[in-house]
Amino acid sequence: MPRPQRVLLVGGGHSHVEVLRRFALTPDPQVALTLVSPEPSMCYSGMLPGLVAGHYSAREAHIELAPLALWTGARFIVDRVAGLDLYTRIAVLSSGEREPFDLISLDVGSTPDVGVPGASALALPVRPMQAFVRAWGELVTEAVSSGVRSVAVVGGGAGGVEILLAMQHRLVSVLRADAPRFALITDNPTVLPTHAPIVRARFGRILVERGVVLHLSSGAIAVEPGTIIVTHGRRIAVDRIVWATQAAAQPWLAESGLACDDAGFVRVDEHLRSTSHPFVFAAGDCASQLGRPRPKAGVYAVRHGPALAANLRRAAHELPLRGFHPQRHPLALISTGNRHAIASRGPFAAEGDWVWRWKDRIDRRFVAKYTLPVAAPSAASG
Repeated sequence: MPRPQRVLLVGGGHSHVEVLRRFALTPDPQVALTLVSPEPSMCYSGMLPGLVAGHYSAREAHIELAPLALWTGARFIVDRVAGLDLYTRIAVLSSGEREPFDLISLDVGSTPDVGVPGASALALPVRPMQAFVRAWGELVTEAVSSGVRSVAVVGGGAGGVEILLAMQHRLVSVLRADAPRFALITDNPTVLPTHAPIVRARFGRILVERGVVLHLSSGAIAVEPGTIIVTHGRRIAVDRIVWATQAAAQPWLAESGLACDDAGFVRVDEHLRSTSHPFVFAAGDCASQLGRPRPKAGVYAVRHGPALAANLRRAAHELPLRGFHPQRHPLALISTGNRHAIASRGPFAAEGDWVWRWKDRIDRRFVAKYTLPVAAPSAASG
């Protein structure tokens, strides 16, 4: 019997947890899986705003990777991949260990673009989410002790607006009238620029009603202690800065020699396979599908999972791969801090507490798929 194909999963993201689940439900003795992740658990992005707002506990919003890997029969290494040698097919870990592979899949997410001078040292990025969750707990403690009087979020997309409203809801619920003031800073003339006008108008109304100071058409150009400098040199005084701008790629992806787009994200074809190295796959935020550009959003990473699992299995057996065609207008359910949300899809929108309950059911169902019972199931179903 030939040696099993060594498949290395880099990153415990939304796509890779589904790869693990599908290989657990349908084991393949010809595939030896290894997962490398810098964190022992994955914070589900759909529940991050609810976690920040206080609607979920950390346990409810996280997927534990070790039990999932154990169920799958995969090795699990808590470490970070620092680089790839694509000639010898070896991943170099931060610890100095070297991990060989036959096939490799990248699901390492993205980070906010902190290229603005001073931002990397003085601002709190929303990603990676695990680090943000830890820092958010510290910020709440500081605010309670009256050490934080104002908070600014840089980035007016859905992610920035949603996290601002979640933070504000939590701090107002704890501190009431003593809660910090909030401001939103964006280089766009409107919030949520990729959504329909009706969605932008509704969120604009909510932000104004809740006393958020909007700095529109005000791109951040520098960050100094206690100050954000925006377009035309205007200075905005603020105690804490949260960075939620457009996604940036991790530098080691391009440095490894993989074909990447102009922003440094891995170029993949319709099979989620690298356009330069056929033994490399990529999914989620770190991937850029040729001819089908899409926003960096968790909804696409989730949808990559089933296709990625199928193609890794087929590649290991040298079978033809299957195409993946992302939706052009996926449904977005965007919470407003309280147990209320707005649904957005193409030109349509709906709003209400019922939308939040709908989102809550979807999110809990997603996490539950990867939370193992006492005895892991053995059904061969995906």
